[in-house]
Amino acid sequence: MKKNLICIVCPAGCQLCAEKSENGEITVSGNKCPRGAAYAAKELTNPERTVTAVMNSDSQELPYIPVRTDKALPKNLINSLLTVIYTKELKVPVKRGDLIVSDFAGSGVNLIASRTVLK
Repeated sequence: MKKNLICIVCPAGCQLCAEKSENGEITVSGNKCPRGAAYAAKELTNPERTVTAVMNSDSQELPYIPVRTDKALPKNLINSLLTVIYTKELKVPVKRGDLIVSDFAGSGVNLIASRTVLK
């Protein structure tokens, strides 16, 4: 398996080529630092993304409250998390950093509020 990527770890934006051999060995070229190689290897084996979205709320002031994950979530769990986000309603007051969903699907990733809404 071969994948061309643009590194997002730092502003350099290196053009990476990551390849996984039949025996599972990963080789990366094009990176200017070790972080780029680690990013490319992770993208081949277990890609992750930070999720940001808005949830319905019972607030008259702000009917949608921004939320995000506290760290990157495996890509295969993103649609399930978005289903939870779009079907739940937050009850105010909510403070920035409040825990909305804990340890989503056993991933160790939490969903937290990104904004304070008091009424």
